[in-house]
Amino acid sequence: MKNNQCAHRPTGRQYWLSLPLLLSPFYAIAESTPCNTANVDACKPVIYQVFTRLFGNTETRNKPWGTLEENGVGKFSDFDDKALNSIHQLGVSHIWYTGIPHHAVINDYQDYGISLDDPDVVKGRAGSPYAVKDYYNVNPDLADDPAKRLEEFQALIARTHAHNMKVIIDIVPNHVARNYQSLSAPKGTIDFGQQDNTRVEYAKHNDFYYIPDTAFEVPDLPANQPLGGQAHPLSDGHFDERPAKWTGNGSRLAKPSANDWYETVKVNYGVKPNGEHDFPALPAGYANKDWQAHLQFWQQVPAAQIPASWHKFKAITLYWLAKGADGFRYDMAEMVPVEFWSYLNSHIKQANPNALLLAEVYTPSLYRDYIYLGKMDYLYDKVGLYDSLKAIIQGKQTTAQIAKDQANVADIAPHMLNFLENHDEQRIASPEFAGSANNALPALVVSSLLSSSPTLIYFGQEVGEAGEQNAGFGQPSRTSIFDYIGVPAHQRYMNDGKFDGGQSTPKEKQLRQYYQRLLNLSHTEPALLGEYIDLHSSNQQTSGLEENNGIQKTSGYDNQLFAFGRANSQQQMIVVSNFSQHQHKQFTLKLAPAFNQYWANKASCEQIQLVDKLTDNQQVSVIKQADGYQLKVSLAPLQSQVWVTSPLK
Repeated sequence: MKNNQCAHRPTGRQYWLSLPLLLSPFYAIAESTPCNTANVDACKPVIYQVFTRLFGNTETRNKPWGTLEENGVGKFSDFDDKALNSIHQLGVSHIWYTGIPHHAVINDYQDYGISLDDPDVVKGRAGSPYAVKDYYNVNPDLADDPAKRLEEFQALIARTHAHNMKVIIDIVPNHVARNYQSLSAPKGTIDFGQQDNTRVEYAKHNDFYYIPDTAFEVPDLPANQPLGGQAHPLSDGHFDERPAKWTGNGSRLAKPSANDWYETVKVNYGVKPNGEHDFPALPAGYANKDWQAHLQFWQQVPAAQIPASWHKFKAITLYWLAKGADGFRYDMAEMVPVEFWSYLNSHIKQANPNALLLAEVYTPSLYRDYIYLGKMDYLYDKVGLYDSLKAIIQGKQTTAQIAKDQANVADIAPHMLNFLENHDEQRIASPEFAGSANNALPALVVSSLLSSSPTLIYFGQEVGEAGEQNAGFGQPSRTSIFDYIGVPAHQRYMNDGKFDGGQSTPKEKQLRQYYQRLLNLSHTEPALLGEYIDLHSSNQQTSGLEENNGIQKTSGYDNQLFAFGRANSQQQMIVVSNFSQHQHKQFTLKLAPAFNQYWANKASCEQIQLVDKLTDNQQVSVIKQADGYQLKVSLAPLQSQVWVTSPLK
């Protein structure tokens, strides 16, 4: 007889988690300690994206195409100590303030020397934050006193830093607003296009591409555009631009389509119309060199060989670093050559080695170039983990895809930003996505704990905002980035500036507590800086279906479950999530041999005690059998468990 059983087995609460805790994915929340180290850069980042003009807005009218006066607007000053403290309590290390650089808006600020913007080339009434009009100042809508808008933003940066969080803003290098004109640039700054030779389609030092001798024509817009058909003195189907410029998404038509990025013009980075590069190439082997080596290379290149647009964006980013920004999110980075990013990011790192550089890249074959050659810190894991998690939530895919996605980026996993919402994507709680914020809780656990890379949360996500408003230009399922609008679930939590959830529903409060618990542990548990251990592949098996007291249960690990480990010498972690919305799961989880190196000094029958960090410290024991370590698991629908060993003292 093989000696594969221990004389003593744990019973009851130690071995099977008690059923009452499994009936709901929400638990009482013990206070977690956010990342309060003196050096926030040492922490796994948790990034809170906030659409700045919507965050503090208390107006609930939500009239389609409503004006600022009708639908309200948030201000820099709404981010007071109460607001920032509430964000920090979520475990946030960085706030990405979206919509900061001055972009085209349909408001009259002529008294402040700002020209009117033409609705024919502005999307929505509030304007797209990605049609920047002046890179050296901020959106006047956000200021209590537009004349002091830059000072008000700098004060917000200081307040954010005082709450031990860092500041990220957008840089949109691929395109600018058609009416770009900086009123605030430092003396001697040359505006985009100011010195261009407009008689030719392309020149190396032109900032834009041109359609010589041809005037721009406003696209044929839907009947309700611009401004929902409301009258405006400049809304006449005409915008004066001669010669016409290429449109931001690359359209070379003088009259772009309504589906093109017609409110913007494409920036020239020294890429000829036939695709040839008109700038120095990085020497072979630079993918293996650090940013200091990249900087040294570009410092040796004569300035005349570097396209003018490169110099301009370097000056812009250094300007904002000097104002206190701690990093940048780069819009549509893959539409700009990777050599430019090597040039820009190495100069940024020279100014601030801890600057956080996040890029929007959607082509997986380019990921490694933009990380290793372009010197990006992080890229969106959209075409991969996000798409798969969304499909799993919607019942279109199984959890087996998560392991495949993880394998595809295993070598660059620490560089891949994980998220379930951002301003471009549908709200989780919208009918078009999950229909309920609860349905995404297993995906939230997986995405936030899978690697040491950052987790991104979009404001309102943590209280289940559904994005149901018909805002005007922006359509339901996404909170509009083009319109003045309210964000109802967030407004209920905001509670007229108290930020205490005073108007939130019980479910919204529970959801936020769950996010707070999870996000705080996501960067405070030592194991999450350790290795990733695959538990899914070795545990896959066909499950049986049974019914107990009217509750369907499955026995056996299946493809509605996902399990993985994280471990280092200080701590070991086991994460298991049940993506099923209806079935309890009971199974024995076999642990990978990788855990053996951490538990080698344990006696053959010695129990390894684990604590579930998503509950009030429920305990379970791991038992060593002849074929390795294992533990029994019972998960309610949509439940996750995060078991950890106690760190070594």
